[in-house]
Amino acid sequence: MSDRVFVDTNVWVYAVDDADLGKSARALEILDPAGKDTFVVSSQVLSEFYVVVTRKLAEPLSDEDAQAMVQEMGRLPVVPVDSELVLAAVAGSREWRISLWDALIVRAAEAAGCRHVLSEDLADRAAYGTVVVENPFRA
Repeated sequence: MSDRVFVDTNVWVYAVDDADLGKSARALEILDPAGKDTFVVSSQVLSEFYVVVTRKLAEPLSDEDAQAMVQEMGRLPVVPVDSELVLAAVAGSREWRISLWDALIVRAAEAAGCRHVLSEDLADRAAYGTVVVENPFRA
């Protein structure tokens, strides 16, 4: 991978959630440290990750472990979510008929110059603006 790739929250969550061992293994494979120089996240992804892994998993992470992981993820390029990005996401949400949260992921990826988003939350291989979604867990 030489292009920057935006990694959505669900990929990071599967890497620490043992509920689906197949997805967990795939997420860990994707997030291999050798490829980290191409990964991009947003402040939304960091926030969502913390909430999901500390409150929504069958076996949640401790607050301390989750915080340490967010700190590590924060070493990647992080797109800040500001009012301009939110307004662009509102327009994208309306145009593409997707949730505001998903449009915010797409707009953050665009802002970072990413051509691909790794996510299982959006339609696989769908193009939104200049970004194409890839579901890394597809069969």
